[in-house]
Amino acid sequence: MPVREQVSFVGAKGKLAGNLYLPDADAAAAAAGVLVAGTWTSVKEQMADRYAQELAARGYAALSFDFSGYGESEGQPRDYESPAAKADDLGAAADFLAGHPAVADGTLGVLGICAGAMYASAFAAQDTRVRALALIAPWLHDRRVCEENYGGPEGIATKKEAAAEARRRYEEAGEVTYVPVVSGNIPEAAMPFDIDFYLNPERGGIPQWPNRYAVMAWAEWLDHDAIALASRVTVPTLLVHSEDAAIPDGARRFHAAWPVPHSSRGLRAPSSTSTTRHPRSAWPPMPPPSTSPARCEQRRPLDPQKQDDHHARNR
Repeated sequence: MPVREQVSFVGAKGKLAGNLYLPDADAAAAAAGVLVAGTWTSVKEQMADRYAQELAARGYAALSFDFSGYGESEGQPRDYESPAAKADDLGAAADFLAGHPAVADGTLGVLGICAGAMYASAFAAQDTRVRALALIAPWLHDRRVCEENYGGPEGIATKKEAAAEARRRYEEAGEVTYVPVVSGNIPEAAMPFDIDFYLNPERGGIPQWPNRYAVMAWAEWLDHDAIALASRVTVPTLLVHSEDAAIPDGARRFHAAWPVPHSSRGLRAPSSTSTTRHPRSAWPPMPPPSTSPARCEQRRPLDPQKQDDHHARNR
């Protein structure tokens, strides 16, 4: 039965808090390690914990954690969305797994969910320890995708102007300007919609998540180019997406930019979700999946179907 260890390790901005899910407390053999990165602005309890738990039930040692400035982790400013900083935090998490006795050497995989796929792929592109990558309902953007989703060049300019003013205020007075991540009645919200996953306390609207977005983060977020990094991702990669999920064009273009031939092209399955694979795609070796239901202590279990519904529609 999977077990959870509450762990901490040092990142560039202070201590990072995480949960390490292991296949079995008494397992004699070390397990392949996987880092799990949840979507933007999230804390580990919202989704990363659940994926890590399910991976542990299938034989992996899976680590979910709060990125710098989020949840139980240290770091200032709080709730600041930085793709570069999150990729660096994944490096610190990889250091931790590499030194853990329950994790096998040379087996590191990384799984990114939604916008977490941008951070996971950026980390895989820069760190040779990564042996396999999985991108689940990935939000993968560049300037074109951002313009299509944030009001064109004018919308981008407006957000960057707000970010510059927020940065000035932070540097002069130490005050962080926030807007809600999700709100159906505040146009300045990062996602100005009523999204049930984030607002429903039975789903992702949990007490650990403050629903706030640091406005000065817009500049770095909008300038990040995940598509340009695709050519540097050379490890076996699994990409799961759908025409009904967020920005399928970004996933298609990322897939097309991989530097080796693919076993399939496009998002074409008749079912709601299709899978594309790098031809060498294989996660680090693991034991056969258990036939028994996964059981593990979790702070806030979330229904998998509800998670899938969210990932199919939202960052």
